[in-house]
Amino acid sequence: MPFHPLWIVLALVIVLIIFGPGRLPELGGAVGKAMREFRKATTDLTNEVTSAAQAKPEPPAPTESTAKGSTSEAKTSNN
Repeated sequence: MPFHPLWIVLALVIVLIIFGPGRLPELGGAVGKAMREFRKATTDLTNEVTSAAQAKPEPPAPTESTAKGSTSEAKTSNN
C-alpha cells in the first residue's frame, strides 16, 4: 500500500493537534533517540551472532593419561 502525500500531511496535522507545537521538538528528539538505541542494539546482536557462528571450535586436547600410557608403553617395548 503506497503512502499518498495527503495521508502523511493528515497524520502530521493530527499529531500537531494532539501534542501541540511546543512538544513536537521534544517528541521528535525522543523518537530519534529510540531509533538510535534500537539500531545500536540490532547491530550489536547481529555482530554477536555472526561472530559466534564464525568462531571455529577448538579441537579437544589429548588427555594426559592417554598420552603418558602410550609413551611408557613405547619405552618398555624398546627396552
